[in-house]
Amino acid sequence: MADWRDQKYIDVFDGTLNGLERRRAVDPAFSIEDVENQLVHLYVLDGNDWLGRGALGDIISEATIAAYELFIEEWKIEKGGKNGC
Repeated sequence: MADWRDQKYIDVFDGTLNGLERRRAVDPAFSIEDVENQLVHLYVLDGNDWLGRGALGDIISEATIAAYELFIEEWKIEKGGKNGC
């Protein structure tokens, strides 16, 4: 059985990815640029850990960022290339 940390990572990653996919499916104005801007914000939040998030907060941050990065990469590939060309 997976450690609680592994299970939490999987749950957050899957939930985040599913949420992004649902939004893309229902919101025609949603763009790669929107997701990239949100990802920049997540990077800033991840770096602002001066109070200490703890293990759970780190797992949530890492999984969320990983899901955003994968979503962007797959969307760009779908559009015709890594750079969205």
